Amino acid sequence: MKELICIVCPRGCHLKVDEEREFAVTGNACARGQEYGRMELQNPVRVLTSIVEIKGAQGRCCPVKTDKPIPKKEIFRAMEALRGLTLQAPVMTGDVVYRDICGTGASWRATKDMS
Repeated sequence: MKELICIVCPRGCHLKVDEEREFAVTGNACARGQEYGRMELQNPVRVLTSIVEIKGAQGRCCPVKTDKPIPKKEIFRAMEALRGLTLQAPVMTGDVVYRDICGTGASWRATKDMS
């Protein structure tokens, strides 16, 4: 039995996930908590945020975020993909700055207009 705190909504339900009973989840107040509990043990994923150097803009760094969750085991490789990457202004919110992170199909996207 694993114990988790659900991060899907602000309630922070204390979940118990029974791996021996097909990942049965208890302690959740909603269906999203049940889904989270199962996924967290079977295939944990995360949305990542970071920054990338940018030239020709007022700021020195452009905030970026993955456009969908990626497997937790790929976090370090996903961050490494940004190392040495330099953007050139202008960059608009939603622009793809790096495609297909670690073969996941997810992309790094700008989260701020930078000019």
